Amino acid sequence: MITIDAIAQFLESCPLVTLAEGARDQAIRRPAPITEAGPGYVSFCGATAKNPEVLLGSTRASLLIVDQALAIDTEGLASAGVAAVIQSENARLDFRHVVRRFFAYPRPRGIAPSAVISESARIADDAYVGPLCTIGDDVDVGAATVIHSGVQIYDRVRIGKNVTISAGCVIGADGFGYERNPDGELEKFPHVGGVVIEDDVEIGANTCIDRGTLGDTRVCEGARIDNLVHVAHNTVIGRHAAVIADAMIGGSTRIGDYAWVAPSACLRDRIVIGEKATVGLAAVVTKSVPDGATVMGSPARDIKDQKRILAALTKLAGES
Repeated sequence: MITIDAIAQFLESCPLVTLAEGARDQAIRRPAPITEAGPGYVSFCGATAKNPEVLLGSTRASLLIVDQALAIDTEGLASAGVAAVIQSENARLDFRHVVRRFFAYPRPRGIAPSAVISESARIADDAYVGPLCTIGDDVDVGAATVIHSGVQIYDRVRIGKNVTISAGCVIGADGFGYERNPDGELEKFPHVGGVVIEDDVEIGANTCIDRGTLGDTRVCEGARIDNLVHVAHNTVIGRHAAVIADAMIGGSTRIGDYAWVAPSACLRDRIVIGEKATVGLAAVVTKSVPDGATVMGSPARDIKDQKRILAALTKLAGES
């Protein structure tokens, strides 16, 4: 049984405020959004939520994890059935930690009978390979890695520990590399590199990551790639960077550590996205982005320049 006391001990650095007698021993059955939580539930409320006072005033969760910046009406919460409140510096993050520790499904293990795996592939004993996957020659799959159904992994791919690859991904196919000969015909450039996926990476469904031409395409430790992303040959995605759904990353592009590439962004080949930089929604990025910068628009510009241009266009449209 999961109790309020067990969760409080897990978040030992966060103060616990009890609002009911015997609160520490109350059972917590599951997590839920604050608007849906009731008795036996744990939920959270952050200071950046829309109308946090209203949310706190309407919930009936037994346990709340709340940003320390929010004022707590202990009498009102107690009358609504809230048994305890944990005050956190980052309620959303601590709530995530609680869900992962107490309520997340265990990682699967084993190899599905329908998976097709090369004899030269090396699969960790506690890894998982789902139904209808194929794994090619000279592939490494590290400990506690999960490869969901229908993933196609080509030859010479290195996958680290604790990686999650969602259904339908294609890892290690040749990139789109061609040269025209004197007759104007497209001749394929041989792709003899591989793909390296470092530890603790998560890759969403139906994403494609191409192998390198001569070197490797690399996804560095802790990176997150969403669904339906295209990563071209020789790209490097930095540590703890995020690339969101429908993004297209051109060949030999480098994305810095902790960068953020928003949905449907298009990055041309051979550019650098700096560390902690942000690429906005549907931006078309044709040149490198400095560390820490935010760009948006088509073509992408620094956010301050883009806002000035939009303001000028709005004024011009109004005058006309």
